[in-house]
Amino acid sequence: MKKFLIIIEKTDTGYSSYSPDLAGCVATGSTKKEVEKNMYEAIQFHLEGLEAEGLSIPDTNTESEVMVFA
Repeated sequence: MKKFLIIIEKTDTGYSSYSPDLAGCVATGSTKKEVEKNMYEAIQFHLEGLEAEGLSIPDTNTESEVMVFA
């Protein structure tokens, strides 16, 4: 099992998402829930494509942290 960090950004028309560890793997949605679902499916499709091409699944190199400022 692999875990991939995804970044979700609010846009003027909804939400967009990408994974820093999976170049070119992106998704959009009109709600946060929709973009999360679409990104999950995009990652599955991306990984299946890598495997079909005989390429290895990349190691995860990114981490996240939330910093709070007063």
